[in-house]
Amino acid sequence: RDVETGEDVPDTIDNIKFSLPAWRPDGSGFYYSRFEENARDEGDDNQAVSQQLYFHRLGRDQAEDEWVYAHPDVQGVTLAAEVSADGRYLILYVHRESKLANRMYYRPIDGDGEFLRLFDELDAEYALVGSDGDIFYVRTTKDAPNQRVIAVDVNNPAPENWLDVVPETSENIAGVALVNHRFVVTTMHDARHVVKIYNKDGTVAGDVPLPGMGSTGLHAGAFGLPDDEEMFIAWTTYLQPTQVLRYDFASGELSALFEASVPSFDPDLYETRQVFCRSSDGIAVPLFITARVDINLDGDNPTILYGYGGYNISLTPMYRSWLPVWLENGGVFAVSINRGGGEYGEAWHRAGMLEQKQNTFDDFIAAAEWLIDNGYTSSEKLAIEGASNGGLLVSACMLQRPDLYGAILCHVPVIDMLRFQFFPSGRYWTSEYGDSKSSKEHFDFQYAISPLHNIKPGQDYPPLLILTADHDDRVVPMHSKKFAAAMQAADKSNNVILMRVESKAGHGMGKPTSKLIALQVDIFAFLNRVFEMGVR
Repeated sequence: RDVETGEDVPDTIDNIKFSLPAWRPDGSGFYYSRFEENARDEGDDNQAVSQQLYFHRLGRDQAEDEWVYAHPDVQGVTLAAEVSADGRYLILYVHRESKLANRMYYRPIDGDGEFLRLFDELDAEYALVGSDGDIFYVRTTKDAPNQRVIAVDVNNPAPENWLDVVPETSENIAGVALVNHRFVVTTMHDARHVVKIYNKDGTVAGDVPLPGMGSTGLHAGAFGLPDDEEMFIAWTTYLQPTQVLRYDFASGELSALFEASVPSFDPDLYETRQVFCRSSDGIAVPLFITARVDINLDGDNPTILYGYGGYNISLTPMYRSWLPVWLENGGVFAVSINRGGGEYGEAWHRAGMLEQKQNTFDDFIAAAEWLIDNGYTSSEKLAIEGASNGGLLVSACMLQRPDLYGAILCHVPVIDMLRFQFFPSGRYWTSEYGDSKSSKEHFDFQYAISPLHNIKPGQDYPPLLILTADHDDRVVPMHSKKFAAAMQAADKSNNVILMRVESKAGHGMGKPTSKLIALQVDIFAFLNRVFEMGVR
């Protein structure tokens, strides 16, 4: 779309997935990654084909697009391009599987030669923050699990020449932007965002006075350009839809540029608290609880406990459009910050992956027990919810502690931990979960937590709603179907075990509003019946 005229251009791009455009400074076209036409996975090991980088010039047919780059590793490589803010360089990121590491190459934007391999070891994460001529500012996990920002002279890029400009601290960096010729750094403080401003010499220039306990949205950072005198931050909480805040560098003032509200919903009647519970090994696990300010802690409040804990993904406070309905009908919403996520950096992530995956489940179980012990809810009124890796979480926790929950909301779950790698996207997950095909050690710890292989015949299981979609190629619906069949065969209670299959839909992103509403209505109908709530 031409944003100046509001008109759509006729250009169409096919054979792309997980690819964002990197526009040339003059707007003549963009770089993007695509799969070759009719590309298919080949070979007994079902390895993925790789992406290649192309340039599309606006107004031309895609068949005329200019081929730019293909990595020598032809199996399972994904590419992402970026144009530096000064328009001088084309940056290329090379990823393999779901490893939290990437290569980083660059070349002059107007050049057509080979990319210069600035970071060519798949040993850490590298991302360009900005540049001053031949000085690249790079955010990295190299020798810094909580991340740092280094200055690299591309003419002398050896590690001994790197300079720390934003050093690693005890708080994990969630995002960095170069605005007003300063570094705007978003960090995690107990799973919520704080924003600090650093000068280029590494000294702290000050904090941005954010309004309360929330997060700076999915991009975890500020928006602006190096020469700008202002920046913008997308801010959200469990009770506040995303609003846009404006920060003035000269005055240090933060003001609302755009505010959003929900008609007829009074957020002042509710609050979000953060508490800490102790997992089975004594680790402190953060827990966000959103409920009425005057909640009666009599153990009779219907409660949804949500969790994820995987892939270094952080669950920071985020508004959900359905939450006001749940709260107004007496519900409590809690989020457990389990190991496996990225809230406390790579160490927290690694403590919940591979052979340590059980820690993720133990953290979640501890959160459930805390809510019950402190009077927020009871086992009969507690629903646990998770999606994808979170679906693995809630299904495993249900099987390990079926007595602890009154309902299970299990979205697009990973269920068969011994065979997931043989289906479309599953091959990318072995670095997180392990590979039972290639290692007996991996087989043993995967089998121990695999929901499909730990269902016990004759057991009383809580009411279960499994949610999947017929076109989910991330976690194929095979997982949900096998889970539903096995659970229905094994369960000896009279509790309902249902599977909801969305048609013409995938893993979750991109659903139209009508489907999202229908999905949430069905979830509320399920909880309304199980908890006898009388939800309006």
